[in-house]
Amino acid sequence: MTAASPSVDHVNVEAVQARTIKVLASAQVLGGVGVAAGAAVGALLAADLASDTYSGLSSSASAVGAAVIAIPVSRIMNNHGRRPGLIFAYIVALIGASIVVTGTVLGFFPLALFGLLLTGSGNAATLQSRYAATDLAPAERRGRALSTVVWATTFGSVLGPNLASPLGNLAERIDIPELAGPYLLSIVVYVLAMLLVGAFMRPDPLLTARELHLRSGAAAMPPRRSVMESLVIIVALPAARVGLAAMMIGQAAMTAVMSMTPVHLKHAGEGLKVVGLVISIHIAGMYAFSPLVGILVDRIGRRFVIGLGGLILLASFVVSGTASGNEKFQLAIGLALLGLGWSCTMIAGSTLLSESTPLGERPSVQGAADLLMGMSGATAGLLAGVIVGVGSYALLTVITTCLVVPMLIATIRNARMQPAATA
Repeated sequence: MTAASPSVDHVNVEAVQARTIKVLASAQVLGGVGVAAGAAVGALLAADLASDTYSGLSSSASAVGAAVIAIPVSRIMNNHGRRPGLIFAYIVALIGASIVVTGTVLGFFPLALFGLLLTGSGNAATLQSRYAATDLAPAERRGRALSTVVWATTFGSVLGPNLASPLGNLAERIDIPELAGPYLLSIVVYVLAMLLVGAFMRPDPLLTARELHLRSGAAAMPPRRSVMESLVIIVALPAARVGLAAMMIGQAAMTAVMSMTPVHLKHAGEGLKVVGLVISIHIAGMYAFSPLVGILVDRIGRRFVIGLGGLILLASFVVSGTASGNEKFQLAIGLALLGLGWSCTMIAGSTLLSESTPLGERPSVQGAADLLMGMSGATAGLLAGVIVGVGSYALLTVITTCLVVPMLIATIRNARMQPAATA
């Protein structure tokens, strides 16, 4: 370790874990508002400042930001603990939201796009928080610990998109473009989340887990790994490979379809209120059932839940891909299924990746995994705009189906090589 660890002589590990979960969950509520409020209007903002062809750049920029920032965040965590890493991520996110507002006011798309890139740090904080929940969790409860933090995002993430319309009206009253309104809220909630984590997430769960590891007589922590070294570790571990594949494919499929749904609705003449409602239902699907997903992950196995998530994603493509932009109810159902499928692949994949990696390697491996996951989402978001621009929304769902099917096959093959009850 390169940072001093707190003494664990008198630490009640269960109490520290409970406190950590509460702080992380509270911060997730705030961070969820910031991420989701921007997600609801990001594609519309890009289309308004540039054109529909560039609408996919919004989600791509945020995904790239989350992916790239995951590396310095994981390094800060590796050296100094989870708390400083999360604080750094929230600071970058609020700076990004401020730049988006400035770029929108000036009508300068490149500046707003740079701000969207930095706002991806808010999503990086959300993703890294799920790992922090597992640092002190016993093996039989890791899935539930991770899913509890993911579930807490439900409240903020469902609320955020529904605030898009009133915040847009508020922005116009103060002579700011309507689509910049949600990013004003993002600035406020990121500041609050940063202060919450900084003040109350003590002792740091990762540093505490490391000292407990050393006190047990285990070997000292290995040195910090580069991205390439971390990827070599993942490739060498079959379970980690399956977990990473589930995370990457689930993120890519979800980002592609979700980011183009507001544009699909807009082409049919729907306004921000309908867009916000549909996206809220989607985000509810992503997070609301997380506790149930976590229980399934712990009880019936990580790989089984990954496979279940893949099947749900395929069902979502059928429902969404056959709906016109005016069929709001059908699109809402399809987006809810999309979110639930993502939840299964994300929670099960993240749990499998984390537990199959040695404790000392986890921050570096987790950062590298989130980098790849973010880049897969960014690429999918970028290509989604092009596919819808030259083809259609239905074509997009067909192509995403072709991504999920190979993941399902690979997961089934790996499951046959493992004991059925592996957790």
